[in-house]
Amino acid sequence: MKRLVILGGGESGVGTAILGKKEGFEVFVSDFGKINEKYKEVLDKYEIEWEDETHTESLILNADLVMKSPGIPEKSAIVKQLIEKKVPVISEIEFAFPYTNAITVGITGSNGKTTTTMLTYHLLKSAGLNVGLGGNIGKSFAWQVAENDFDIYVLELSSFQLDGCFEYKPHIAILLNISPDHLDRYEYKYENYIASKFRITQKQDEKDFLIFDDDDEAIAQWFKNNKTKAQIVPFSISKQLEFGASLNNTTMKIITKNDEFTMDTMDIALEGKHNIKNAMAATSVAQLLKIRKETIKQSMSNFEGVPHRLEKVLKIQHVQYINDSKATNVNATFYALDSMTAPTVWIVGGVDKGNDYTELMSLVREKVKAIVCLGMDNKKIIDTFGNVVDIMIEVDDMQDAVKLSQRIAEKGDTVLLSPCCASFDLFKNYEDRGNQFKAAVQDL
Repeated sequence: MKRLVILGGGESGVGTAILGKKEGFEVFVSDFGKINEKYKEVLDKYEIEWEDETHTESLILNADLVMKSPGIPEKSAIVKQLIEKKVPVISEIEFAFPYTNAITVGITGSNGKTTTTMLTYHLLKSAGLNVGLGGNIGKSFAWQVAENDFDIYVLELSSFQLDGCFEYKPHIAILLNISPDHLDRYEYKYENYIASKFRITQKQDEKDFLIFDDDDEAIAQWFKNNKTKAQIVPFSISKQLEFGASLNNTTMKIITKNDEFTMDTMDIALEGKHNIKNAMAATSVAQLLKIRKETIKQSMSNFEGVPHRLEKVLKIQHVQYINDSKATNVNATFYALDSMTAPTVWIVGGVDKGNDYTELMSLVREKVKAIVCLGMDNKKIIDTFGNVVDIMIEVDDMQDAVKLSQRIAEKGDTVLLSPCCASFDLFKNYEDRGNQFKAAVQDL
């Protein structure tokens, strides 16, 4: 019996443990932190051995195969030891993929993954397809493979998950965009991060499809020196394409395999240029899977968006409050500021991941009337924008940030939480940060 060791007792780890047990592995789960009580109960129910708050080397290094949760870096001591011993270390996606005959739609990119994944899932579900949602969101992919029987899975895939993929082969892959992010995990080399994203197409063949942003510089640069075997379906909002998705004034046109779909972007529920691109990617999937045009149009017009991503919270005294807590890098905040149509009080800050804020300079000059810095260390933000905006304030809790923003904002303005940074200095995660923002707005 092969020994499967799982590092990390969260959603993906427990899901992999359940599937591993079902497929006849001897399974052991080890988490250096504390395993959530609900997951402990599941592991006990399935009679799966586990430990937390430690890694017992003798119980880990004897593995035939290791599934590493995406949050654990390869630099961690136990992972280094496993690699030295030549024990295969893979991701949940890689582990689960061989145990299902379902089609998978794999979606990656620096920004827009969650929105595009949810929109694609919404399109396919509205068409009556038997579809599961997993990867970085929803229930663990492996868990669903163990317990459900979906025909299609729509998977949001981070670069960390793709790093542990070697044979995984999505039938349809989407690469939304690439901008510098998580470079601390990639030796601060942008090219390593780019290569990680392109792992999504490494095993695709001529029967598969790669949908990608034809306007993206990093993607274009990769294609100069590399090839994919998949059929390519580009999308662009800046040029007309003979094949793929283009924009003509406000009309989105998608041409795939002798089929054409058009829709006025004014009828799409999501707002902003970046969301037109997300819509193009999701609609291209629907086209390739031959979903009725009327179903696509209805789904695109009634989609409700993703929590913490340009989420309109409330309008108070003619001031709109928007929660964009999911914007944890410069590129995501660029999209947010770009979509602002009113003078903006911008709440920004958190754990800086090597951000270059100068990319936001022209948007800040044009749209931002005040900056509220919400973080433990705001020096870089203050140095960059201190001479650009008239009002700059530092706070270290969300209620103060929202109350001060309310004082600054005037009729017709927008208060935007788009932190541009990770949340771990003051919050559990970006959801906690967004929820605290929403609660503080509701308390005004």
